[in-house]
Amino acid sequence: MDRIRLVGGNTLRGEIPISGAKNAALPLMIASLLTREPLVLENVPRLADVNQLEKILENHGVDIAVHGRKPIQLEGQRMTLEAAEIVDTTAPYELVSTMRASFWVIGPLLARAHEARVSLPGGCAIGTRPVDLFLDGLRQLGAEIEIDEGYAVARAPGGLRGGRVVFPKVTVGATHVVMMAATLAKGTTVIENAAMEPEVTDLAECLVKMGAKIDGIGTRTLTIEGVDELHGATHSVVPDRIETGTYAMAAAMTGGDVLLRDARAEHLRAALDVLARTGADVTEEASGVRIHRNGNGIQPVDVDTEPFPGFPTDLQAQFMALMTRSTGVSHIRETIFENRYMHVAELARFGADIKVDGQVATVTGVPQLKGAQVMATDLRASVSLVIAGLVASGETTVNRIYHLDRGFERLEDKLSAVGAEIERVTG
Repeated sequence: MDRIRLVGGNTLRGEIPISGAKNAALPLMIASLLTREPLVLENVPRLADVNQLEKILENHGVDIAVHGRKPIQLEGQRMTLEAAEIVDTTAPYELVSTMRASFWVIGPLLARAHEARVSLPGGCAIGTRPVDLFLDGLRQLGAEIEIDEGYAVARAPGGLRGGRVVFPKVTVGATHVVMMAATLAKGTTVIENAAMEPEVTDLAECLVKMGAKIDGIGTRTLTIEGVDELHGATHSVVPDRIETGTYAMAAAMTGGDVLLRDARAEHLRAALDVLARTGADVTEEASGVRIHRNGNGIQPVDVDTEPFPGFPTDLQAQFMALMTRSTGVSHIRETIFENRYMHVAELARFGADIKVDGQVATVTGVPQLKGAQVMATDLRASVSLVIAGLVASGETTVNRIYHLDRGFERLEDKLSAVGAEIERVTG
């Protein structure tokens, strides 16, 4: 099993290209089920989750061609997806269980084929994340849904019809699903308390290119006028704001000077503002965002995770790693997911001083971290261990890095290019 080995102490300097966002690429790929014509996606990241979703979509009859699968440079790949005919409306457990986002096929399948049988995804390492809001939203569009032996069986014999969907809490996944389904529903759908994340906006903008009629993009209220059919389009995946924030914190951690090429500051304003409060210089440039920190200490800052435009839950672990080297005490309150502090025990192996009480983690900065053998527990937590290892004295080994491969494209190559002593060890 692959692992990452790194030796701490090097300052990061140079330029890191930001890949296309995983959390945008996955729903964009699923949107190909809504049309018979080819959907061309550019800047698609090379990730394990993308590869897995290709297999899932091919099971439904999507023909997929990938150009640039083997990168010469750190550039995204171009993918053409064509669902001329949906050959199977069942998404089996053995496929859905490997990746929660694959459950989202239920919306496009129901909208286009008027039926879907999709395995319930179950829990995950960072919480249960139930799909009730997904199913309730589809029911508001006229779907008949029952749970049968672990599968959501959905039918809309006469097709979906427009309706009013009010989410009791902000949910990115359910917003994706209901929005996609509503594009082919008869009449008007209004989604209230919709997620505003840049990945939701990216999907909406792609759907409009495909012929969907969506008003209120980027707001809490989406109004969708259903159309008879969608057509093909070409769309570039938005740069990954979580990767941007991760490398920004890595640069601040090491006291470096790094340009995050293609990063969009407007997609990460809350996190960049927090980073500036820690003492880092954050500069928006024409080609991206520059992060610089001189030799001054890292200032402690308190944060609460919130839906966009607040501080992202997917950067909580990385920020905690940064705070382990602060000059005081910081508090982090996780409000989105339960059980998302599993990285605390692994950071403690470096010598970090972290105490958890319910939703709140109290981090007391220490003058030095020491390299250790650590284990990745989930996608975002795993990269927090890399950030800690960048400044830890001695050698660090991060095991179970298949979590990293799900969401970070060629992380070791990008970090080594700006001065980190890091390598992937196979076997």
